[in-house]
Amino acid sequence: MTSAAPAGTAGGQRGPALRHAVYLTGRSLRILRREPVYLAFTLIQPMVWLLLFGALFERVADLPGFGDTSYLEYLTPGVVVMTAMMSAGWAGSQFIDDMQRGVMDRNLTSPVSRGALITGALAYQAVVTVVQSLIVFGVGLLAGARYDGGLAGVLVVLLCAVLLAVIFAALSCAVALTLRSQESLIGVSQFLTLPLAFLSTVMMAPALLPGWVGTVARVNPVDWAARASREALLGNPDWSAVLGRAGLLAALTLVMAWLATRAFRAYQRSV
Repeated sequence: MTSAAPAGTAGGQRGPALRHAVYLTGRSLRILRREPVYLAFTLIQPMVWLLLFGALFERVADLPGFGDTSYLEYLTPGVVVMTAMMSAGWAGSQFIDDMQRGVMDRNLTSPVSRGALITGALAYQAVVTVVQSLIVFGVGLLAGARYDGGLAGVLVVLLCAVLLAVIFAALSCAVALTLRSQESLIGVSQFLTLPLAFLSTVMMAPALLPGWVGTVARVNPVDWAARASREALLGNPDWSAVLGRAGLLAALTLVMAWLATRAFRAYQRSV
């Protein structure tokens, strides 16, 4: 009979690490439930983009390149993606708060799994992204957007939004653990999010982008998520294109999660 893996081995640690990650994710969600104003605050800007820009630039969809879709229908999945990125850009602020209040020191001296601290933060951001995305979708539908892709298309959009959120949440955590400054984290987040949104097809059809912007968009994960989401919502989507871009997002997610883990280990060695 094969004996159970002893404590300290990978097999022995996997169960506790998962339980710790679930607990830490639940703890963050309970905090969010007591302070729902944070979720509302993160949705103010997306609502402005969706409702104001959707109405202001409605006639843009008459240009060649948008096909038969309305601008609101084109914009909604882009706003879902942009919301996931911008919200996730602040994920590292929790680590900085924990450092400043001494919570991080207590965590490092407790039995909690070190990997669970990162996994819990990323899982929390994934759950928040799903809630935000569904709200943005609901508002878009109430405003008149309609999609032939049905439930399968919506699920693909949620998957792409979650993958993008985890990518930027992992980057945010890595920056927070490396620079250990709220001001620096804000600067990096602001430097990345809006340029990446505009250097993509979030708001403009690919055929209408300047040549150099289109070139940058091809290596922009925000554009991968926006194009895969928009394609999945069509009545007859090109699933090879959808899966190809979703695969790129998944690969980058693994890389960024590894980077955040390395940053945490470097922080742990330095304290």
